[in-house]
Amino acid sequence: MPISVLLLANTPEPDRTVAAAARLCYSDVSVVEIAEGLKGEDVSRFIGHLRSSGHFSPFEHAVFTFAIDGISRVCSHQLVRHRMASYSQQSQRYVPMEEPEMITPPSLSSNPEALALFTKVAAETHDAYGKMIGSGIPAEDARYILPHGWATKMVVTMNARELHHFFSMRLCRRAQWEIRDLARRMLILAREKAPVLFSLAGPDCLTKGRCFESRPCGKPFSSMEEVLSGC
Repeated sequence: MPISVLLLANTPEPDRTVAAAARLCYSDVSVVEIAEGLKGEDVSRFIGHLRSSGHFSPFEHAVFTFAIDGISRVCSHQLVRHRMASYSQQSQRYVPMEEPEMITPPSLSSNPEALALFTKVAAETHDAYGKMIGSGIPAEDARYILPHGWATKMVVTMNARELHHFFSMRLCRRAQWEIRDLARRMLILAREKAPVLFSLAGPDCLTKGRCFESRPCGKPFSSMEEVLSGC
């Protein structure tokens, strides 16, 4: 099951909104006057200044909401560790798991024996889940037997500041493959709506010129194109 990501909603003109908020900090005129007077080059200049000075609080005025389908609960458990965000997730308590929808790690594709075992156990687990439901066990209790790899759906809202933090961590090569793929898809969508805000969003090796992990991967990204391609 491939990951599907849709940008449900976002702050209108997010680049302009952040630039206006930043300009207000150094101006004695109204926000309306600031917004009306901002030109494209002003937006780029103000956001560039914010980024270079480490002043990211105005980024919080731009908000993005994503609909995510086809990730595992392994991935969702990692995702919700980013606390400066809002989450809604499909409930296994109220939604019956009628089909054995598992997310299969790519490493299993090259190992037929392991893939067969994975598929067999997933089917057996789902069968046991169904039998529990059929015997009167509440779904909220029967779900305890379901594995971490079960597929789930989420709606996630983050502001641009938290998205920068999320991308810096989860686009790193050391991040697990699934959440790295999710982050890449989210960044592509965010860049379409806010190209200035996210022009330099990504792993630290690319955006800051060095890795801050205690155990770097040893293979820094060379370009944004390489990050977005999923290589």
